[in-house]
Amino acid sequence: MARQAQNIGLWLVGACGGVGTSVALGIEAIRRKLTEPLGLIGHLPPFKKLELAPLDRWVIGGHEIRRTTFEAAAREMYEQSGVLSPEMIAACRGWLRQCDRNIRSGTVVNCGPTIGRMADRRDVRRKRSAAGWIAALADDIRSFARRHRLARVVVVNVASTEPHRQMPQAHKGSKALRAEDLSRLSASSLYALAAIEAGAGYINFTPSTGIDLPAVRRRADDRGIAYMGRDGKTGETMMKSVLAPMFAARNLRVLSWVGHNIFGNRDGIVLDDPRNKETKIRSKDQPVREILGYRPETLVSIEYVKSLGDWKTAWDHIHFAGFLGTKMALQFTWHGCDSILAAPLVIELARFTERAARDGRTGPLRHLACFFKSPMGVREQSFVRQYDALLEYADAAATDRP
Repeated sequence: MARQAQNIGLWLVGACGGVGTSVALGIEAIRRKLTEPLGLIGHLPPFKKLELAPLDRWVIGGHEIRRTTFEAAAREMYEQSGVLSPEMIAACRGWLRQCDRNIRSGTVVNCGPTIGRMADRRDVRRKRSAAGWIAALADDIRSFARRHRLARVVVVNVASTEPHRQMPQAHKGSKALRAEDLSRLSASSLYALAAIEAGAGYINFTPSTGIDLPAVRRRADDRGIAYMGRDGKTGETMMKSVLAPMFAARNLRVLSWVGHNIFGNRDGIVLDDPRNKETKIRSKDQPVREILGYRPETLVSIEYVKSLGDWKTAWDHIHFAGFLGTKMALQFTWHGCDSILAAPLVIELARFTERAARDGRTGPLRHLACFFKSPMGVREQSFVRQYDALLEYADAAATDRP
């Protein structure tokens, strides 16, 4: 009799936020055929040959700082933003409650006061050294894998954006991390180190530092971990990475590019804090300059508007010069549900990372650059070229399969 394939774990940092909740509900809704797998690129013909792990093999757990449940979070999204229908939530209630049993308390170490005020779960503020937090968080992931007899675990950080932190020089180099320096790390990097210690693949879907420190990446490389980040590319920045190459290809000079973003969910509350907002703006403002090869005047603004809930509107104004120096403009408006745009990317990043780990790939998964605003180890910012790299990977991986 053929041996049954083992299940795979998806461990979400910030599990019961809008993105994590949409991921958990979406996986079950698609499995139950309550909805189509729209947004999941693994279902497109070029990627079917990769045999990504099917959704019915995934088990969900995670770390959370708030005292809530997946079902409560889903109902809140419906009541505030009109997404995740009550009928779908009710149909998936049993699965969501199973997922709740795999949630453990996270940490708010060096997350800043805005995120800290949201924390109300037991143990979140427990007095531990940084090394103690890494060990405890890693043990949560290992226990999850043992309980469910998982073949592999992929950790995805979908937590709120942390304030930008200046790291000590020891962290900027590739030397091994010293115990006395760990206290300077923010929670996102502690989670990343916990994933590494637990032997899990790691994806940073946020603009927070996470694994993006040379000393932390070195530890991941030494442990043979597959990883990638950072900051998922879901809306306005994706449009930038599509439109900017057009201006470059037509030799049209971009004079200025202004983007104004408004939204109202918990991320909006967090990004209303200037310290947290700075981290996000750094990520959103990078692609245009990288693609064009020069520095037009740019401005990115992010504003919290409570009434919008999980709906985000971005308005961009692109001022450019064409033939005979004639000045013209292009404007676009992007209006989308932030969590619904992000959730399928998180699912596919987990599936691609598991596939890479299954093949023995380690280090930064550069072929996943098209999913990120600031892809690690990749200078190319054109979405089309990044997607071509993913297609090339799919061809090569399918061919190399034993």
